[in-house]
Order: sequence, then C-alpha cells, then structure tokens
Amino acid sequence: MTVSLPSSVPSDPEALSRLLGDKDSDNSSGSDRDADGLSVWPRSARPEADGDVSVGGVSLAEAADRFGTPVYVLDEQEVRERCRTYRTAFPEADVVYAAKAFLCRAMAHWVQEEGLGLDVCSAGELALAVTSGFPPEKIVMHGNAKSPEDLRTALRLGVGRIVVDSTSEIARLAAITPPDTRQKVMVRVVPGIAAGGHAKVRTGTDDQKFGLSITDGSAQHAVTRILDQPHLELVGLHCHIGSQVATVKPYVAAVRRLVGLLARIRDQHGVALPQLNIGGGHAIAYRPGEESMSVSVLAGRVRAELEDGCAQAQLPVPRLTLEPGRAVVGPAGVAVYRVLAVKRTAEHTFVAVDGGMSDNPRPALYGVRYAPRLIGRPSSAPPRLVTVVGRHCEAGDVLADEVALPGDVRPGDLLAVPAAGAYHLSMASGYNMVGRPPVVAVSDGIARVLVRRESLDDMSRRDVGL
Repeated sequence: MTVSLPSSVPSDPEALSRLLGDKDSDNSSGSDRDADGLSVWPRSARPEADGDVSVGGVSLAEAADRFGTPVYVLDEQEVRERCRTYRTAFPEADVVYAAKAFLCRAMAHWVQEEGLGLDVCSAGELALAVTSGFPPEKIVMHGNAKSPEDLRTALRLGVGRIVVDSTSEIARLAAITPPDTRQKVMVRVVPGIAAGGHAKVRTGTDDQKFGLSITDGSAQHAVTRILDQPHLELVGLHCHIGSQVATVKPYVAAVRRLVGLLARIRDQHGVALPQLNIGGGHAIAYRPGEESMSVSVLAGRVRAELEDGCAQAQLPVPRLTLEPGRAVVGPAGVAVYRVLAVKRTAEHTFVAVDGGMSDNPRPALYGVRYAPRLIGRPSSAPPRLVTVVGRHCEAGDVLADEVALPGDVRPGDLLAVPAAGAYHLSMASGYNMVGRPPVVAVSDGIARVLVRRESLDDMSRRDVGL
C-alpha cells in the first residue's frame, strides 16, 4: 500500500509532523505511556491489572507459557504503521527496508504489502526474499565484500540495483554480467561525516571498511571505471553515514556533499545521475527519555536541501532512496525471558535469565542499554538496581546493566525487554549450542509463530560426524 501526501505539503517540519501524526513527534498520549513505563514499547502495549503487559491484544505471560522462553514477540501492526510513516513522509522516494535488521518470510510480505522495497546484503537474504514472492526489481544488493556467489545470485534473480563498494568489484561484476544485459549499479560514497551512536557503527568517515572516499578521489575513480563498462549502468550515488543517528543535521550535510559530487560528475562526464540513496541508520529509543529520529522532520529537511542544492548546481533533482531498518522493526519487538537465578554479592545483584548474548549480542558489542520490566505478576516491593545477565559462559554476557527491578524478583519470574525487534535474532549465534528463540507475531489478539525455535536436532544435523 502506497500512501501519498496532499499536493500542498507544508515546508515547515513541525507542520509536516502534525500532518503525518508522526509517532516520534506525537505526544498526544505520551504522558500516559510515560506513566505506565511503556514509552519505548509498541503502541499497542497495555499494562494489565495482574502485572502483565499485553501487546497486540496478546498477554506476554500467556505467550511465554504457550511458546516457551526466550521468545520474541513482534507486533505486526507496529511494523506496518512504521512502514506507512515512511511512505507518507517520503511519497516520491523509494523506501527500501534494510533486511539486515531482521528478516523472515512474513516480514518480507509485510514490507512489500506496505509499498516498500528491500535492501539485502547476501545471497541468503536475497534468496529468502525472492522465494517469498518479493519482486527482485525492488531489491537493492549491498555489501562491502560481496562474494562471487552473492553477485551471481543477484544477476540471476534480477535485482534492481547493486551498490558497488570497491573498485575490484566493478571488474568482477562486469565480467559475469550477461552480454545482452545492463545491470544497474550505484557507487557507495564515503562523504566524510561522523555520525552514529557508537564508534563501531559510524560508517560515513574515511579509514573504515565501507564505501569509496570523496576525499582521496576513490569515488570519482569508481564512477569513471563504471561508465567505461558497457554492461553496467551507473544510475546514482549511495551513502550510509552510520546507525542510531538521532539528528537530521548529518543527513543534510551528506546530501550537500553528494549533490556536489553529482555536479562534478556532470561536468566531467556529461552525465546527470538520476538517483541518490542516503541510506538509513535512524535512531530509536531503547529506554525512556532517549532520542529517536523524527521521520517527518528528516523528510522536510532532506527534501529542502536536495532541491536547493540541485537548483544551485543546475542539476535535475534525483529520485531519492532511503533504507530504514531498525526504525521500522526495532520498536515492534519485545523479548521475553524467564529468570533462572538471582545472585547477590557484596556490591551487586545479578538476575540470570534463560537467554543472553546468543540471542542478543548488542550489549556485548556496543554497550547498548535496555529497560527490562517484570511481567506476569504484580509487585509492591521497592525497586533495586540489578544487572540482568545471560546464561552463557562469558563475563560479558550482560543484557541490562544496573537497571531498576522490583526487589523481590525471583527465579521463575518473567522479564520483558522492549525495543528488541532489530539486530537481535539477525545477529544471533549458536554459542553453547543454545537454540535461537522463536518469533511470534501478534495482532488483534491473535498470536502465531513466524519462525520456530531452533532445536538441538536442527543444530546436530550440521555436524556430519566422525
């Protein structure tokens, strides 16, 4: 489903925000959600009288009993609403969902039905999407080091665009492109902009593995080489400046620099590239009070900068593409764990649960902080600071450090972690041979399994024996 803005779109970001009802900017029910401690939960989340929380009309405690723990609960309507927010804010752009955040067959169907394209990073993600019925022409293939199999699969299945990330990839791709075809490609440009919530997710600066630099001329050289390849069609530039970016300013700066490069390409080669991809990386709030990206403000500022910059450079305005992932699925997911042990030392209280870094490695990788909540029973005990830890044999297996939970938390209790939809299961591992949790979709009071729990038999089948 594609939603269009009225013909007279307000240029003022705040007015646009009001028009869209942007949930990142709409505070109409914010005070109630803050009071309930649910400000970073799916919009459908409701506190229940027995201390439980329901999402999509489904009790999380009942879901835990029915499907076991750990379990990931995904609010289908939240995903769809967030897709619609992007389509409404960017009616004339290509919005492609970044599959690396989380992908399964149902997720591919949802984003397709809501009018989004798809951004994949491997032959595996691509094959899952296409075999689920996703139109390959609406898929963008990424990756800083695409394997020959990745490229062959992309060509065989007919992806819409391939983002070139290195000069060696140009020759490799040109060599395997069928002689009677032209593959559309974009160049991933490093604009020299530092943005993102952690050093390990800042991808817009030089001296990291992604993209081709404007500063040292690598991007310009790649453009020249692609234009010399008869079987490659250069359709535009791409950049991705980082992840968990909460402010609009870095995107505006990136657009300004890429428009400058588009003008230089026009002057040098006589080619006006028709597309510009500004990536994703839009921040969400993991804990109450944290900043998130306002999609409506982003749309207004980026559109204004792109139109003004192209007018000054006497360029046609390219078609915009953006790639939200976390901002679509992250707030829609809730992870539910069962407490296995409570251990008190001289200085700390450790609450150990039945999951951990095998289903959520982000705290160990980036020091990400969450706001877990006791569910399934009421408690009037005063809160105390605890550290929620996982079951794995690593001291760094910490899910939530120094968070307030009721002082009577005990084995058998359930803890729910909101904002868990992105980069948990997509980055999950088989550490300690603990099977990955299932994904359960909830909507209108109905729960259904999207991805079943990984069993010991699943893992054992890969071991071919002695």
